[in-house]
Amino acid sequence: MKRADFIKSGAAFIGSTAILGNEIMAATKQNKEGATFQLDYAPHQGMFSATAGKNFVDEIKYMHELGFRSIEDNGLPTRPVEEQVKVGETLAKLGMRMGVFVVPKGGNGANTLAAGKQEHIDIFLNGCKQSVEVAKRVNAKWVTVVPGDYQRNLPIGVQTANVIEGLKRGAEIFEPHGITMVLEPLSDTPDLFLRYTDQTYEICKAVGSPSCKILYDAYHQQKNEGNLINLMNMCWSEIAYIQVGDNPGRKEPTTGEINYKNVFKWLKEKGYTGIVGMEHGMSKSGVEGEKALVNAYREVDNF
Repeated sequence: MKRADFIKSGAAFIGSTAILGNEIMAATKQNKEGATFQLDYAPHQGMFSATAGKNFVDEIKYMHELGFRSIEDNGLPTRPVEEQVKVGETLAKLGMRMGVFVVPKGGNGANTLAAGKQEHIDIFLNGCKQSVEVAKRVNAKWVTVVPGDYQRNLPIGVQTANVIEGLKRGAEIFEPHGITMVLEPLSDTPDLFLRYTDQTYEICKAVGSPSCKILYDAYHQQKNEGNLINLMNMCWSEIAYIQVGDNPGRKEPTTGEINYKNVFKWLKEKGYTGIVGMEHGMSKSGVEGEKALVNAYREVDNF
């Protein structure tokens, strides 16, 4: 090899090595402990209690130290008002967001709006009114609604119309406050009325309110229908909130069959700036499980 060619090849090697080194440094910086994530993942109480303890506010502060900037709390309406206020103050001080909590209308299958019964509607609307007050204390913008079970003695079209009419009444309560009820199709039992993304899309379009959108939980929809990215894309205009969990097992990403790195990359490229709720359990318990949880999110967020 000529000396000039050797020098050129050596310089090229050094240059490529420097570029590779910069990429590694960037990836390391992105994944270091305490750094924020590319998407806004939201843990819930108990995920870090082995380290932070049982006090919810202390756990929220620890979540912030780990790099998380939002939380979820399905049972928030059942907490004492004083605790709700403390949670809200803590989130505001830390610059964190409150994700979803569940509108108190009974269990997922209870008091079904599909039946068109006034007593069920009244329970739902009362839960909506309660939720507005809870949301004010924590600056929440999204609340989860599950319409209930099928009403098997009615035609499906009548059931769907009943659900739409009930949700319109709920949207009227939330709209003045800038709160969005997000409808969650579930896979827990075939008795549930709301199970599919396109079905939920149709209902949201019919309600026609900015306060009635879709909560897309990738765990449930992997079980119900699969084809996650394509279906999200088709129904994107009505999706306001994302939740995740791997399948099978409903544990953290990387423990099952869903390629969450690709899903999260797609969400980022789509311009999604909302919350990604960590609606799942953990594959391991204790401090070891907490480390595995954070490492899993660092891995799938590195796209």
